[in-house]
Amino acid sequence: MTYHIISLFPQSFDSYLSESILKRAQEDKKIKVKFYNPRDFTVSSKKGGEQSYADRRVDDKPYGGGPGMVIEALPVIKAIAKAVGLSSKKLGKKTPQKKVKVIWFTPSGKQFDTTYAKDVAIKYTDIVFICGRYEGIDARVKSAFKMDEISVGPFVLTGGELPAMILIDSISRQIEGVLGDHCSLEESRIASPDVYTRPEVLEYKGKKYRVPKVLLSGNHKLIDEWRKNKK
Repeated sequence: MTYHIISLFPQSFDSYLSESILKRAQEDKKIKVKFYNPRDFTVSSKKGGEQSYADRRVDDKPYGGGPGMVIEALPVIKAIAKAVGLSSKKLGKKTPQKKVKVIWFTPSGKQFDTTYAKDVAIKYTDIVFICGRYEGIDARVKSAFKMDEISVGPFVLTGGELPAMILIDSISRQIEGVLGDHCSLEESRIASPDVYTRPEVLEYKGKKYRVPKVLLSGNHKLIDEWRKNKK
């Protein structure tokens, strides 16, 4: 699985992708993460292609008025085209060797869940995440490419970077070998929200906290029933 992230702030992903399971998944070549900054797809007004920060601006005032700034469509469209390996002449058509899903993060989108994560992990080789900022991205981007509009919850965030990390984590867990033991998928086995480990009796401020007796019984039928009832 290759994740293509379109973001004005690619460095915001560094810490999360450089730790634990996702770091190991990249090292084991189970997943790959690529970044595309819309600022890199602006047209230079200077000879030799040198650009100042002003030249690389990708936001402008919204039509119709209102607060904030809107990210321009064309730099984002070019970034998507680069991510899926398309030239401007082939815009909107997938390359044969890839099965590409483009995802646009929006509070009004379809609610993301594990079923969606499993479906995407099975059907696609490449996923493009479009991470908005400020007042959002010019909606004409959605006319240039077929895409899913996805929300990670009933709330509004300052950008699409956190949702992208959530989807990378959730989808990657569905890829065989990422978790090491595929039985670690809680959603595919009987699991409880409450788990315990040693010691059997924990003492804190004079009070003792014990592991539920059923978990010490060795009776897996009873343990499974206990776990079901705890959901």
